[in-house]
Amino acid sequence: MPSKTKAGAVAMESERPAGERREGRDVVGAAPAGAGMLRVKQVRSGIGHPKGHRATLRSIGLKHHQDVVVVPDSPSLRGMLNQVRHLVEVTKVEEA
Repeated sequence: MPSKTKAGAVAMESERPAGERREGRDVVGAAPAGAGMLRVKQVRSGIGHPKGHRATLRSIGLKHHQDVVVVPDSPSLRGMLNQVRHLVEVTKVEEA
């Protein structure tokens, strides 16, 4: 049975059990962090974005627009990529 929330939106009880954490949008997909290497390409400039976003691009290793780096996947890298997901394009590097 649907229930009304404070804002008046209808929320279905079967959507998510109470206390269960909602999964966020992951940059790379369903692959677990720490498995392999990631190819990160800067597709938008950091100009006009907050200082923290520009600093994050630098710490990932990206120096300018259209720059590409291959970095080891880790939970901390995933967090940085999530912060600047609108500026980068991420693909998984296939192990050969």
